[in-house]
Amino acid sequence: MAIHPLAGKPAPDDILIDVAEIEKAYYERGPNVEDPQQLVSFGTSGHRGSPLDATFNEAHVLAITQAICDYRAGQNISGRLFMGKDTHAASGPAQRSALEVLAANGVETVIQRDDGFTPTPAISRAILVHNRGKKEALADGIVVTPSHNPPADGGFKYNPPEGGPADTDVTDWIQERANALLREGNRNVKRLAYDAAIRLATTHQEEMAGPYVDGLTKVIDMAAIHSAKVRIGVDPLGGSALGYWQKIAERYRFDITIVNSRIDPTFKFMTLDHDGKIRMDCSSPYAMAGLVNLKDRYQVAFGNDADADRHGIVTPSMGLMNPNQYLAVAIHYLLTHRPGWSKDVAVGKTLVSSSLIDRVVERHGRKLYEVPVGFKWFSPGLFDGSICFGGEESAGASFLRSDGTVWTTDKDGIILCLLAAEIIATTGRDPARWYVDLTNKLGRPFYSRTDVPANAAQKKALKALRAEDLAANQLAGEPITAKLTRAPGNGADIGGLKVSAPNGWFAVRPSGTEDLCKIYAESLKSEEHLKLIQDEAWQIVQSVFAASGQ
Repeated sequence: MAIHPLAGKPAPDDILIDVAEIEKAYYERGPNVEDPQQLVSFGTSGHRGSPLDATFNEAHVLAITQAICDYRAGQNISGRLFMGKDTHAASGPAQRSALEVLAANGVETVIQRDDGFTPTPAISRAILVHNRGKKEALADGIVVTPSHNPPADGGFKYNPPEGGPADTDVTDWIQERANALLREGNRNVKRLAYDAAIRLATTHQEEMAGPYVDGLTKVIDMAAIHSAKVRIGVDPLGGSALGYWQKIAERYRFDITIVNSRIDPTFKFMTLDHDGKIRMDCSSPYAMAGLVNLKDRYQVAFGNDADADRHGIVTPSMGLMNPNQYLAVAIHYLLTHRPGWSKDVAVGKTLVSSSLIDRVVERHGRKLYEVPVGFKWFSPGLFDGSICFGGEESAGASFLRSDGTVWTTDKDGIILCLLAAEIIATTGRDPARWYVDLTNKLGRPFYSRTDVPANAAQKKALKALRAEDLAANQLAGEPITAKLTRAPGNGADIGGLKVSAPNGWFAVRPSGTEDLCKIYAESLKSEEHLKLIQDEAWQIVQSVFAASGQ
């Protein structure tokens, strides 16, 4: 995909959203239930859409929330529901709508006091802490967020009592029930007026940041960071992590500079992403250009997306590290600095993450657990401690506490950022230098992910790909060793195709949240070899698009 001429540059005023227009559309527009694109659809991380497209509106949120209430009743989930929201324009209205339904259904709901924001990992942590040692009256959660998506988008995701993203059997049930409610005009949705809902005894406005921040000593060596006086720069990218970083700096007396403390749902302080859109993608060098330009002022700098479930690590020597690079370093460091972890626990990665991770895991004599895209695949293992680390190439990861017990079962961008500071504090070297050391010993990978526009029919065709659909027996001049449509770790369908050869691989899959096709490729030989792999992958994608009639 061609890079937009304004990529990495400040957002011009003429592309900023009109917040009032977003809110008006949220309340006044409704979905056409005859149009599948306007129904509830849970991707890899909840339902997402835009009020302007009638794909994320009040009707959707009311239906989804009632469906969640119905699911809770059917599963006898009767404890607290922790609900967080991020800083997108549609998130506030959506949280209010959800609360109206939760209150009418008698659900005991906890929200951040003072109409504040709550990151995804804090919701996961709150659920797990509440449920520890309990067998009944279990808690669950909702996070109102479209993650790193553009400012006009909204999102809604459900976390069951295990604290992580709901599995497909749960989301399929909620999706089907929500769409049935929509088709009935939401007649069976229970609802109270917001003013009444917020005053009910079942609605609790609490400080949710404190317990999360206080618990960080159990998962990160905060004392080492303080003692080493690591100079840290943080850009929350206008997201829900801002208040958390402020509390971390105060609580642990770190040398932290928050370079951007603005909350503005237009996100006008962002630099544009590769395609000229505003996107709070902390793994994108274009979206993170402002912080990258400040890299020489700090020993390490980092950013989070709007709900803080992703991380972006910036070092003086490398600038923004590719997520694969940092995941390999993080895994290597943790496997040598967490003596409380059992030697029998596995390391989890998605099958589109770098094969350098495979080599790091093998070097440490650990088991690799390779799964499809979607953090939900790691949640059970993190919950029971059989996986010590789970990470995605899209900069989402979490890991166990130092004693080998669960921290979060959802992605936690905050602890991955703090880990970078811990690495500096305890080893005297930043993550980028550790990455160079690893590649000198294990080989340098050449990795790329390309996003290609794809409509619904094209995405459906890609998702339906099977190994037998690919007649080729060579990839970039090497014999193909595997054609995968199921992940080797858990046998789950990957929703696309991965093709491997001795020194390279590619994978193609449709995005679960945007109108895109993602093409991943990696070579263990050279940039030229990577280009050959990419070209052959693109030819396959084009043939699939042609076969779909699009």
